[in-house]
Amino acid sequence: MRYSFRAGAAAIITAAALLATGCSTPANSPEAGGSGGGKSVELTYWAWAPNLEKVIDIWNQKNPDIHVTVNKQDGGDPAVTKLLTAIKAGSGAPDLIQAEYQKIPTLVSADALADLSGTAAGSTKDSFPAGVWDSVTLGGDALYAVPQDTGPVVFYYRADIFEGLGLSVPTTWDEYAAAAKTIHDADPTQFLGTFSSNDAGWFTAMSQQAGASWWGIDGDAWSVNIDKEPTQKVANYWGGLVESGVIDNQPMYTPAWNTGLNTGKQVGWLSAAWGPGVLSGNAESTAGKWKVAPMPQWDAAKPATGNWGGSSTAVTTQSKNVDAAAEFATWLNTDPEAIKALVAETGIYPADTAGAKSALTEPPAFFSNQPDFYNVIAEAAATVSNFTYGPNVNVAYSAYNDEFAKAAQSKKQSDFAKAVSNMQSITTDDLKNSGFTVK
Repeated sequence: MRYSFRAGAAAIITAAALLATGCSTPANSPEAGGSGGGKSVELTYWAWAPNLEKVIDIWNQKNPDIHVTVNKQDGGDPAVTKLLTAIKAGSGAPDLIQAEYQKIPTLVSADALADLSGTAAGSTKDSFPAGVWDSVTLGGDALYAVPQDTGPVVFYYRADIFEGLGLSVPTTWDEYAAAAKTIHDADPTQFLGTFSSNDAGWFTAMSQQAGASWWGIDGDAWSVNIDKEPTQKVANYWGGLVESGVIDNQPMYTPAWNTGLNTGKQVGWLSAAWGPGVLSGNAESTAGKWKVAPMPQWDAAKPATGNWGGSSTAVTTQSKNVDAAAEFATWLNTDPEAIKALVAETGIYPADTAGAKSALTEPPAFFSNQPDFYNVIAEAAATVSNFTYGPNVNVAYSAYNDEFAKAAQSKKQSDFAKAVSNMQSITTDDLKNSGFTVK
């Protein structure tokens, strides 16, 4: 599934609360509570995944002493804002919440998430790729959520067009640029891809693959590392392709982009594991003509990918039954039966490595021509690079939309580099103005 990001949530963060202080309530503290002392426990779960209640029914039937009720929310950001309001008020928060990975630092900074390292969830580390686990631990010893789904980025391409031009699938970014030129030279209306200036999550994944990590923690201070070599390398690369005209520079998810998918004018798409749902919904007539391959690499000897989207199950600091909530979150995201139900009902790509392998044995109908579809996705998922998000992701993403919209319009490579520098300044200034210590 694709996620959107809105400004506003960071304004509710308590400015003095620093992620590095580890201020979240430990699960084994008196305040955290237990699993109910043998009594029936009622848990509330704020989430927005479709049909999730059908999965929860399986748990409730098997666990009558720990009953979970799903309260549907309107996407990630509204739920986060609502939770931060409840945390600030001291009441009204659920026991559990579906939390996007990039929102976890914001929630931890507001002391909204319990530390689950001392619960059943603390033993799940080996179930997930290292890069995904890092997203819920923030590189430390505390555990703030259990990973649920992930969006490793891969390369979707029109196999029929590639074959017609005698092109090999690009394995490096140099080969991608060469293929883009060949395709556009053969038909000036065709593009191998587009640079989308309104999809900050997409650009984050591109930068993550190159080795970027946009925020860092040093003692009691944050650092902002957007304007560094990895992100500048990515910006200059795409800026060069846009300036040369061999790829498109129009946003994704527009009527024009959808038409391009249908007509073959968009020959490829760098997207996440959830891409088949978008392709089948927007370009149904092209089913069986697409294939998936790993992302092109900067260094073919060191395969890496970025992550676009995905969420986790977190327990809030207001829960009086943290152990029981952690037990449920562990089951939901690591139990084979639960994962199969999540795949069938919600359409996610599971973060649990073994669960994904056992639940996804057949390719999506749109890719019925590629039996090894999920093998390609699994290989990509295992190579997700580490990436640290900060407490003002919404500000950085808004700055991306503003700055890269200008760069995409100018079609000048130099403006892509300036956009990265401007993102750095805007994000750093916002952290300082919000009261965080910034190095």
